[in-house]
Amino acid sequence: MKKKYFLVFALSGVLLAGTAVWAAPFGGPEDVKYSQALWKALVKAKLAGSDSIKGTPYTGQHPHGAILDTVDSTIKVKGTTGAVIVKRNYGGPGVSKQAVADNPDKFLKAVTVMFKRAGYDPEDKDWFWAKFKPDGSLDKNPAGMELAGMVAKGKPKGCIACHKAAPGGDFVFNYNR
Repeated sequence: MKKKYFLVFALSGVLLAGTAVWAAPFGGPEDVKYSQALWKALVKAKLAGSDSIKGTPYTGQHPHGAILDTVDSTIKVKGTTGAVIVKRNYGGPGVSKQAVADNPDKFLKAVTVMFKRAGYDPEDKDWFWAKFKPDGSLDKNPAGMELAGMVAKGKPKGCIACHKAAPGGDFVFNYNR
């Protein structure tokens, strides 16, 4: 009788573990830890934080924001040097290109980042994705998952699914990388 219960328990554990992996392809402890190192590297390079280099504000679109500013550079995170694209997402009452140029901190809602992390996700051009709040903490999706790593891989809405449609097959919309 004990063997039956053990088998049922073991199979349940396998099913639950498989479900957890399938349901959480991003936002796990490793992705969150890496995103913290990414944020520190961005601040050090003056690509994020209150002292950051600003780009020229331009009209954006959903899901990023009404007004955007994008900077592109190369940084080193935990021993890996790679391209990084930082998009600041602005919104709120009174937002406009001029208002953002005059007072970006007032309208900043999020900082979305693509970091080229060699060997991370070859199927999706090795981009590591993160959506930060203005203070550097990770934003979360409606299910409470932190937005770092292979964000929404295979889902109809999400970073990877949307950016796969970028011209040039490089996941970058502004130009071909």
